[in-house]
Amino acid sequence: MENKNDRPLVSFIVTTYNLPTTLLCECLQSILSLSLSKEEREIIVVDDGSEVSPLNDLVELRDKIVYVRQRNKGLSEARNMGLVCAQGKFIQFVDGDDYLIQAPYEHCLDIARYKDADIILFHETEEEQPEVPFECNGPMTGSAYMHQYNLRASACGYLFRANILGTLRFTPNRLHEDEEFTPQLFLRAEHMYFTPSKAYYYRQRSGSITQEDNMRHMAKRLDDTESIILRLLDIAQHSPEMERVALNRRIAQLTMDHLYNIIQLTHSARHLNEAIERLRNYGLFPLPDKNYTKKYVAFRKMINTKLGRRILLLTIR
Repeated sequence: MENKNDRPLVSFIVTTYNLPTTLLCECLQSILSLSLSKEEREIIVVDDGSEVSPLNDLVELRDKIVYVRQRNKGLSEARNMGLVCAQGKFIQFVDGDDYLIQAPYEHCLDIARYKDADIILFHETEEEQPEVPFECNGPMTGSAYMHQYNLRASACGYLFRANILGTLRFTPNRLHEDEEFTPQLFLRAEHMYFTPSKAYYYRQRSGSITQEDNMRHMAKRLDDTESIILRLLDIAQHSPEMERVALNRRIAQLTMDHLYNIIQLTHSARHLNEAIERLRNYGLFPLPDKNYTKKYVAFRKMINTKLGRRILLLTIR
């Protein structure tokens, strides 16, 4: 039988597609710089069908990584492939053009080592050398966290225990797949810790999904977001009360963001009104009368009236 103590502490699932090798190397070196022995870490590089494999340019790193190449299927299936391969007690997703920031991420590793943590939530940043607040809040359940705080959905923004995953996977061929995955994962967490440490460097690059600017991509982005909202609504309706209340807060916030994005991306009263009618049919509009955040309250008051919608269409750019 496999000795569970022989498992790595963390499996790092690094996804890449047509990235400059310099960025991928920087990402991998940030992981190798951590205070993890080779037995404690597992680095799985999933190449989602790059036109040219980066492996020839990773000669010095070959014996330190597991390299998996698949035909281009998208980020969701690349991450799912990484999960199939992962042997670690904890999982960390890393996009190949980003990297981990050593000191604050070491703080997260300490929480994983010394606390009975299911999830360690940290911050992403575009600062190369952020301050390191060595603070730790918790434990609390994931649903309790979602009751009290806005959820940051990025799957790269937390370290999680592999055994809470169960059968949960990313939905293939879906944009904003983290918005569907992360709330479901958090509901499975009994011991969650969160820290203000900025441990993940997020790189904004032109040509990435969020920068792509064409009508087909815009339509898919909006359609996928609506599908995610409806999927979470279905889960909420079949969940115990504590989880249902937590999910309903997330659904309301996602719905607000969705309507905001429709205004910003289309500037079309017709598109906005059609979306509102679809959401109304599912009981998602008007937005719930809750004081989640100041931004939510202000937007809810505006979007729930015809005059407010006209003002939003004129002012959001």
